Order: sequence, then structure tokens, then C-alpha cells
Amino acid sequence: MPSIADFFGITIYMYYAHGKHKGPYFHARYQGGDASFSIDTGEILAGHLPTKVTKLIQEWAQRHRAELSDNWSKILKNEIPKYIQGADND
Repeated sequence: MPSIADFFGITIYMYYAHGKHKGPYFHARYQGGDASFSIDTGEILAGHLPTKVTKLIQEWAQRHRAELSDNWSKILKNEIPKYIQGADND
């Protein structure tokens, strides 16, 4: 599964799992934890991460929503998503 961003020990990646979640989403891993986030709302769809990490990811996703949406379109067309600048470079 393609990694599309890395920052502060968090890895953001994106792949499509048919029927897993409604709407566009991405995944985040941090210290062995994993969660799926809605691109549209930023809410956690599945999984759990520490509150501070979740808020950081949600703020990052809000700033990069257009890029995340573009990458979602690429994933659906079996194209390689583009790397997105991490929160440590915003």
C-alpha cells in the first residue's frame, strides 16, 4: 500500500478496499496503532490513535484535502498517488 506522507512518526497511506468504508478515506499508522479517516470530514472511520495524534492528522488532512481527494481519484483509477508534504513541513 502506497505511503503518501510521513511526519512526526506518523505514516499516511492510501488504498481502496471495496466495501470497507463509505466515501473517500486514508489510513494513518502511529506506533503500532492504525486508523482510517474520512477525507471529506476528517472523522475516524475505524481504528484508534492517541487523541493528540488524531488531532494532528485531522488538521493536516484539512490543509491537504484537495491533494488527498486527487490521490483518491488516482487510487480508484489504479494510478500511483502523489506524495503530500507532511505536517512537519507545513
